[in-house]
Formats: sequence, structure tokens, C-alpha cells
Amino acid sequence: MTPEIDVKAGTETVTPTPLSRSSGPIVWLLALVPLLLLGALLVWIVRAGPAESVRGEGYPPVERLTFQRVMLHPDGIEVRLLNDGPDPVAIAQVQIDDAFWTFTSDRTSPLRHLERATLRIPYPWVQGEAHHLKVLSSTGTAFEHQIPVAVATPTVTPRFIGTFALIGLYVGVIPVAIGLLWYPLLRRLSARGMDFVLALTIGLLMFLLLDGAFEGLEAAGTLPASFQGMLLFVVAAAGAYLGLEMLGSRMSRRRSEAAAGGVLALMIAVGIGLHNLAEGLAIGAAFSLGEAALGTLLIIGFTLHNTTEGLAIVAPLIRRGQAPSLGTLIRLGLIGGVPTIAGAWIGGFAYSPLWAVVFLGLGVGAIAQVVGQIWNQLGRQRQVPALASGPVLSGLAAGFAVMYVTGMLVG
Repeated sequence: MTPEIDVKAGTETVTPTPLSRSSGPIVWLLALVPLLLLGALLVWIVRAGPAESVRGEGYPPVERLTFQRVMLHPDGIEVRLLNDGPDPVAIAQVQIDDAFWTFTSDRTSPLRHLERATLRIPYPWVQGEAHHLKVLSSTGTAFEHQIPVAVATPTVTPRFIGTFALIGLYVGVIPVAIGLLWYPLLRRLSARGMDFVLALTIGLLMFLLLDGAFEGLEAAGTLPASFQGMLLFVVAAAGAYLGLEMLGSRMSRRRSEAAAGGVLALMIAVGIGLHNLAEGLAIGAAFSLGEAALGTLLIIGFTLHNTTEGLAIVAPLIRRGQAPSLGTLIRLGLIGGVPTIAGAWIGGFAYSPLWAVVFLGLGVGAIAQVVGQIWNQLGRQRQVPALASGPVLSGLAAGFAVMYVTGMLVG
């Protein structure tokens, strides 16, 4: 460093000299040294095992096995387990309906932390009946799983691919498309009528947001503790919110003010599509987990529940006085509805509780973002607060009530 003398003050100051390009390797070395030391420290902790010395001999192991997936095949039951605890777990016995059964495992050694094992049990399960599974470790610790209604786990065949696609079409694509047909009626509404419709849209989406949040937190609670399900759900929701916020901002800058309604409609369609992706995942998982058969009443409930989503998509277009083409309406409907089919395929053929939490979080974050956008639209050009308006309050209540009533059929 080069010293500089301040003549007036009579003091000496030091001005740092910027690093030259030739000092690049030195910079990398300085960055790597702390990482190497940290790695060495972690290796020492693993080898020395200071926690083991504190626990001492005879301390009972901490065992946590979680059921990742239970699949029912014609020749028996397949169980996928994960060791969520800090100590190794050796699987010793399997009970089904209070009877011990032989089994084979793809692992002969004890499961260490976050290791998995697949058990195959030649048990003659009965279609439509309940079965109780119990896995016993070598220490006698029992881990249990309940199958309320036994249904054969679907496999990737043309029959099941078509079945899940058809169910997704019934509960996702067609209902959203039907909801879009309210567009001509909405164009004839007065300003107060449009306030009611926008508030109704917020009520519909708020119900989806709360419903998705409860489902997501519940699913997060079932994840192994090592996966930090609650944090994963929150991060997924925040990521979807910020991602849509950034996307909407960029699209709005590139378009005129008059086209802002189209951007908002697209954001709503994306948010509803992410929600329907998680909804389809739940439908497919009901089959994949061998827990329930999807009845006609349940399909009717989902259909009624999702018809109002089309209304939520077209409402911003009316507010801006836009006249979208038929092609635009079809694209918006597909964006909102088709993810239901994709979710049903994922849930039916490759269900993962981890991804279920992620999808639910994405849906909640996306819907939260579009609710904020619609509320901003509702609050513009107002002399009184939106919540002090009769049409707004009645629209919020009506939207929530409609989703609540149709949601009762979904159960």
C-alpha cells in the first residue's frame, strides 16, 4: 500500500492498491483455504465421533424409519423405506394384519442415515379391504403404516395413461373451459358488477390459497424430518411468488397499459395451473398409494370446484375492456387446466411425498401473487377503500362460499 500525507492535518493515510490481474490465483487460493479447513474439520468430526463419547455405551439408538411408498401388486406388497434417524437401523421382521410374513430386501446391511430399502412381501392382500403393516427393527422398535382401502397400484400401461388423462380432462381442462364461457356475460356488466366479479375472483383464489396451504403444511408434516418439509414448502411458495412477480413485471414493461389485463389473466392461468398440478398429483396418488378408489361423486366435486377457475381467468380481461380472440381464451384455458393431467400422471406412476410438498408450495405462492395483482386492480380509481364497498364485500363472501360448498363434495 502507498502512504499519502495529508498536509493540512499532518496525518498519514493509507490508500489500498487494487489487486492486479496477476493476483488472480492468489485470490482463488485465499477463497479455497477456509473451505479446505472446514472440510478437514468435518472429516475429523465424522471419524472422531464426539457425540458417541458423550452418549457412552448402552445408550439406546435413535431409530426412525419412514414409509416412502407402499405399492400393491398381484404377487404381493412392495414397501419402500427411508432411515430418517441418525443411527443405523436393521430391519428384522414384518407383520401384516398381526401376522408375521417372510420378506426380501434389496439391502442386507443396516440402513444408515437417509439410506433406502425396498421390501417385497408375498402377502395375498384383498381388494377393497384395509391392511395394517408393521416393520420391526432388530431392537424391537415398530414402525406402522395403514392401508385404508387396498387397490392395485397402477403401472405405466396405455390403459392407466388414458384413464389418468381422462380424469384430468374431466376435473381440470373441461371445467376451466366451461368457466371461460362466462366471458360474454361479463362484458355486459356495469362497473359495480365488475367490482363484484373481481372480488368474487379474489374470494375463489383465496379459498384455493388457504386450501393449498393447509394441504401443503399437512403434507410437509408427513415428510421425514431430515427433509425439513415446512421449510421446503415455504421456499417453494416464495419461489413461485417471486418468479411470477418478476415474469409479470417484465411482460408488463413490454406491453402497453391496455394489454395489462391480458398479462394478469395469463398470471392467473399460470397460478391456477400450478394449483391444478398439485390437485392432479393428489388424484393420481390416491391410486398410486393403494389407499382409495376415485368415485364418481369425487370427480363431480372436482369438476364443480374447478369450473369457477375459468371465471377467475377472464375477469381481468373484462376490467380492461379487452376483447381476446378465441385462440387466446383456448390458450389460457389449457394453461390452467392441462397441468391436472400431468399431475395425475406424476402422482399415479411416480408419486413422491417430497415433490407433493414442492408442487403444493408452488401453487400457493403463485395464487398469492395473482391475488395481490387483482386486489391492486380492484383498488384503482376508487374514492373509498375497496373493503368499504358493498359489491366488493359481497363478491368476496360469494366467492369463498361457492368454493366452500363445492369443496365439500371433494372432501
